[in-house]
Amino acid sequence: MRTDVFAKRHIGITDDDLEHMLETIGTESLDQLIYETLPEGIRLKENLGLEAPMSEHKFLAHMQELSEKNQLFRSYIGLGYHESLTPSVIKRNILENPGWYTAYTPYQAEIAQGRLEALLNFQTVVSDLTGMELANASLLDESTAAAEAMTMLFDVRSREQKKNKVLKFFVSDEILPQTLSLLKTRSAPLGIELVVGKHGDFEFGSDFFGALLQYPGKHGQIHDYGDFVAKAKENDIKTAVAADILSLVLLTPPGEWGVDVVVGTTQRFGIPLGYGGPHAAFFATREAYKRNIPGRIIGVTKDVDGKPAMRMALQTREQHIKRDKATSNICTAQVLLAVMAGMYAVFHGPEGLKYIAKKVHSTAVTLTDALEKLGLYQVNTSYFDTITVKIDSNALRPIAEKHEVNFLYVDEDTASIAVNEATSVKDLNQIVSVFSEALGKDSAHIDALLQDTAIMESIRRESDFLQNKVFNAYHSETELMRYIKKLERRDLSLNHSMIALGSCTMKLNAASEMFALSMARWGNIHPFVPVEQAKGYQIVLKELAKDLTTITGFAATSLQPNSGAQGEYAGLMVIRAYHESRGEAHRNICIIPASAHGTNPASAVMAGMKVVVTKTDEKGNIDVADLEDKVAKHSENLAALMVTYPSTHGVFESSIMHITQLIHDHGGQVYMDGANMNAQVGLTHPGKIGADVCHLNLHKTFAIPHGGGGPGVGPICVAEQLVPFLPGNPIIETGGEKGIGAISAAPWGSSLVCLISYGYIKMLGGSGLRRSTEIAILNANYIKNRLSGKFDVLYTGERGRAAHEMIIDCRPFKKQGIEVSDIAKRLMDYGFHAPTVSFPVAGTIMIEPTESESLAELDRFCEAMLSIREEIDRASSDDTDNVLKNAPHTLEMLTSDTWDFPYSRQKAAFPLPYLSENKFWPAVRRVDDAYGDRNLMCTCDPIEAYAEAE
Repeated sequence: MRTDVFAKRHIGITDDDLEHMLETIGTESLDQLIYETLPEGIRLKENLGLEAPMSEHKFLAHMQELSEKNQLFRSYIGLGYHESLTPSVIKRNILENPGWYTAYTPYQAEIAQGRLEALLNFQTVVSDLTGMELANASLLDESTAAAEAMTMLFDVRSREQKKNKVLKFFVSDEILPQTLSLLKTRSAPLGIELVVGKHGDFEFGSDFFGALLQYPGKHGQIHDYGDFVAKAKENDIKTAVAADILSLVLLTPPGEWGVDVVVGTTQRFGIPLGYGGPHAAFFATREAYKRNIPGRIIGVTKDVDGKPAMRMALQTREQHIKRDKATSNICTAQVLLAVMAGMYAVFHGPEGLKYIAKKVHSTAVTLTDALEKLGLYQVNTSYFDTITVKIDSNALRPIAEKHEVNFLYVDEDTASIAVNEATSVKDLNQIVSVFSEALGKDSAHIDALLQDTAIMESIRRESDFLQNKVFNAYHSETELMRYIKKLERRDLSLNHSMIALGSCTMKLNAASEMFALSMARWGNIHPFVPVEQAKGYQIVLKELAKDLTTITGFAATSLQPNSGAQGEYAGLMVIRAYHESRGEAHRNICIIPASAHGTNPASAVMAGMKVVVTKTDEKGNIDVADLEDKVAKHSENLAALMVTYPSTHGVFESSIMHITQLIHDHGGQVYMDGANMNAQVGLTHPGKIGADVCHLNLHKTFAIPHGGGGPGVGPICVAEQLVPFLPGNPIIETGGEKGIGAISAAPWGSSLVCLISYGYIKMLGGSGLRRSTEIAILNANYIKNRLSGKFDVLYTGERGRAAHEMIIDCRPFKKQGIEVSDIAKRLMDYGFHAPTVSFPVAGTIMIEPTESESLAELDRFCEAMLSIREEIDRASSDDTDNVLKNAPHTLEMLTSDTWDFPYSRQKAAFPLPYLSENKFWPAVRRVDDAYGDRNLMCTCDPIEAYAEAE
């Protein structure tokens, strides 16, 4: 075997395995299997035409060479992004640890207790620092969190008013420019009218439903918003505040004013700049809005033995339940980054955070003093870390860039400087010398930081925070390392076993793809630096966009959306803009199959469209006759069809080209959900089937790890006619000439993790990408065949083949008293994470093995499923005290002095021989979801609880 071919390392099936697998599924060759799986009319006749694959060694050298094209200036630009210091113990043990970055979203709580506890810590940090009652487990970035606040308050007010919707939303002119751009994008389809102005001039009229304030303001000025919030309450206007989380260590928390929502980013809690992301935003609100809050909430409940356990709370908010009634399409979080930010607070504790915040503030005060001694006027009267200076920007900028320093140039006679945790006294002297040179003056040398304060007394924080035990116990590296390891052991990740989640594609995230994330020249670049300072990034991002455009058969790509759901929204907004440009703004009907991902209808509603659902036939395909009727009925107003291909049921529908042509004939555009691109790459593409736009989940098909529920990237690829409408950014020019507004805060979204997908494509090349797709289809059909006769596959293609995933029907087992959830929990005892449960069909599981798994692992999974099938056969609806109903079984159960179950301990925990070599123990028994929702607790226990326990 060649050792320098990455495809041999990424793809788990060897040439020797292939013959056995093809014989098992009853086909003579891989080509024949693909012929039997894909409709002939959509198959590509030519190769993708990508560059030849790189070896891992050459790719790493390539990334090092490209990184050196990035210039690491000292950046004091601010605008919501600040250099921070990632503690090495967190970088090594979380960011670089597959035990953390390869885990899936914690839907199966019993094997995700580590991540859940880490996220509970994060929620506690946010709640404490903002002074709010409730926080979610993170959102994508500050700007999208602010937009979610606006839409949540709009929905809440609309429900309260019932009639006479109030449509005006006030936005302070202190708001970050990228946030304002995104608010404009999000408000337009919903009919919300933005009114931007000075908060001091705002007239509290009854025609406003809400207001958004920035704290501190975009150029550093801190305002006391207490009176504003009080007046807003008197006028039934709900308030949201976008706050800098580190400043809240020293400033009055907005919650103490009585605001309704506080949003922001936790980037400066140890997360690299990464040219814009990924970073964990936060969203905190009052408990009264717990049913309205977007995203996920981690809550405390108990297991069947009454012991404390954690799980995702209030899951009825998820879009697969609410669909077109959902007020948000958020279906993910930035879990890996939230875990890191929460652990930053654990490591430093309240006293450490106070030290950091005070040092940052003292740095700003010292800089102000030095610049004022030069005769400069510093505008801000109260500030935390950002000062604004009157100076000739045109004279200052070339001198600053000569000394490799970036400031924010507000206008021709104003510059803003945002200092940060990493700013040293040496850096301050460099800043002062730059200003001195611009002024032609000598400057005094700074020897030490001043200890004065520039925070006015009325907004200084007096309340305590982070008094819980977890934030006061792990301040040495030894203790934090052990705490992180303790949590890691409670989570099942890809470094233990296959995670065969249908629709989620949990494939290998190769180490060589990940290394660049730890390099300073990739991690420490502000997203708003001049593009010539980020030449390495520009090469990678342009090349990645070009390759994705080729792979999808389209004309251009935008990398800005930083989640799959955000990609859906971006794609639909581009379609909306296209129709408007043609004088057809009335086109607002979006047809969506009943089997579609729940985010699809939610995204359509957010884009101002009305959802029309089309039926699914008995084979799991779109009911073409029903579609034809609905297209004809809505022809004049048809905007788009949203379709997943292969279908959400894991089938390549042969009628797809007829379907896309039908939509085009009636003036609509075809949006393809790219969730199942892992079955397309190299074999067919969205352009071939007649789509006009698709989003890609780089965290699925293109190897960005799921990180326990984020980060993700959801770029959109578009046909020629949609290119002019690709999203832009208010600070760095990007997007189309008629581009829609910002979709996320940074010009290229979560740029740092795009390096992973770049590596995946460059090391596999066109041939490796095609082979990966072929093997993904082979593996799915191998599992299908091995389980045949014991489990029914719900849908298959016309020749009886599955695509890259399949749906196993578990509903017949109800007669023995066994639910699909029992199978999911029992798989934990076998060392596996359950496949996707009850989506897209209730009572089923959807299995997707991916191309990265070995034949041995596929066989282990099949043996586990077949063993469970035997257990089902022995079960009875009259006897619920069986091994399935009691699953999962914990180590505590197995080592207890008593054993009152009608089966052996070995049957409970070691039902198959392989488990004796590598046993994963669930941390808790089956959790009680209903109890947790009735008794919602979403922060860590207060310190008093530990004292009472002692």
